[in-house]
Amino acid sequence: METATLGGGCFWCLDAVYSELRGVESVIAGYMGGTVPNPTYEQVCSGRTGHIEVARIEFDPAVVSYREILEVFFSIHDPTSRDRQGNDIGVQYRSVIFTHSDEQRRTAEEMIRELQPDFRAPIVTEVRRAAEFYPAEDYHQQYFARNPGQPYCGYVIAPKVAKFREKFAAKRKEPRTKPAG
Repeated sequence: METATLGGGCFWCLDAVYSELRGVESVIAGYMGGTVPNPTYEQVCSGRTGHIEVARIEFDPAVVSYREILEVFFSIHDPTSRDRQGNDIGVQYRSVIFTHSDEQRRTAEEMIRELQPDFRAPIVTEVRRAAEFYPAEDYHQQYFARNPGQPYCGYVIAPKVAKFREKFAAKRKEPRTKPAG
């Protein structure tokens, strides 16, 4: 297993998408990159801790490559928007790839160079060495799966999930079916 840690707006969106990607074993919403140990959601939202909302993704590289993880990342958020994704504004929503190895850093930097011509504005995604990860509170975990009728889920998360499902249909996990009876 390998680990990828990504920040691309609200961690609920990343969690919802990566939970459907074949080869991903787990996704944990959390915080990384700040100065306060064990921050709370309220502290992170204040913008004073320096933390970023991230998803820590455990994946099987024999099934899905790190590059494929990043392909999904760059397709489901705006990497040209600094400290903001849509109406989510603040340093905690910045676009960042926290790398866990030199190979991940090289892959991330290479992809940014390759993708830049596809965007009108400069890609502002930061590539930083992974720091201490702090899991978010339990109510943030699998938020979309547990709250699909919540308005934010319908207006913000569902379109990203739909985009992922369309663009990466061949890489989706098999949908779970309920047992008959």
